[in-house]
Amino acid sequence: MTVRLGRLLCVLTLVVLMPGAALAQITPAAGSTPPDDTPAIRIGATLFADYTYQKNPETTDADGNVINPSSFNVARSYLNVTGNISHVIAFRFTPDITRADADAGAVLNQNLVFRVKYAFMQFNLDDWISRGTWARFGIQQTPWVDFEEGIYRYRFQGTVFSEREGYLSSSDAGASFRYNLPSNYGEVHVGFYNGENYNRAEVNDQKAFQIRGTVRPFATSKPILRGLRAHVFWDKDSYVKNAERERFIASVTFEHAYVNAGFDYLDTTDQTLSANPELEGRGYSIWVNPKQSPTGWEVLWRYDHLEPNRSTEQRRNRTIAGVAYWFPHQGTVSTALLLDYDGQTFRNFTPSLPAQERIAVHGLLNF
Repeated sequence: MTVRLGRLLCVLTLVVLMPGAALAQITPAAGSTPPDDTPAIRIGATLFADYTYQKNPETTDADGNVINPSSFNVARSYLNVTGNISHVIAFRFTPDITRADADAGAVLNQNLVFRVKYAFMQFNLDDWISRGTWARFGIQQTPWVDFEEGIYRYRFQGTVFSEREGYLSSSDAGASFRYNLPSNYGEVHVGFYNGENYNRAEVNDQKAFQIRGTVRPFATSKPILRGLRAHVFWDKDSYVKNAERERFIASVTFEHAYVNAGFDYLDTTDQTLSANPELEGRGYSIWVNPKQSPTGWEVLWRYDHLEPNRSTEQRRNRTIAGVAYWFPHQGTVSTALLLDYDGQTFRNFTPSLPAQERIAVHGLLNF
């Protein structure tokens, strides 16, 4: 209990100490241009495609031949429909075409299926609070995963640490509020969600409370220091009543024209039923991304370490290394190719697990 209260105090302290946290109504200056309330709609697309060769472990085909599996894949294909009804009301609808899970049933098993990733309305509160402040309702981004992907940039290689290990999702149904601090000193994103993620229906009366506080301590300092940010995230949920599902993340990130980097510390608690014992896990992820500039050649290196249950000696380590080229474009369009190595090692798992090694070419198109 003391540890959990400490986590909550850590989040609240970060939020309270952020500079300029007091809300203030913004009154348009005399003679200013009125906001544009013309309804608008925009269409975009996101594609993740890859060719992956499995170096280890080897396996056998249907005829008993020893092979190294390989395949062409489409990991993500989005159609992004965004727009606004007025300068106050905006929306997003994003269908996701993806491979069905192996347990989806005989009809859907391993087929490409259509599902909703995002579908929400957003109320922009710029007129009353600080610019960039809003409230959302619907299937939407959760406070941590999508936010970190905006810094990490290599989601098209694979998910960020907390999502890849199955602890968090980038999207869920719920209601949330984001407050943007003046002068770009940071933000607070808080929400209530079903807790079952966007690809599952709610199964009980338990809801997830999630909050992220971000502070940029040198927002008005020298440009090289402005990219440094600290983040605290807390997810308080339950599988069923009196059976906790909790995640805590403390993170530091740095963004610059020539290098991005980050460190995440993850702490987890899982109790699937009230009669079951609690499983407490922990881990960390370190990544660094030297680059020429926003376009051009880049290097990616990442190391993940996870202890899924502190009471055992189980360890899972992942190393990712790659070279990428980001093509030059105008505006917010992104296109990139990445050649990467992804390897995992396992210790003290029963039954024992062999080391895994994959080499892949990943492609990104975002428009």
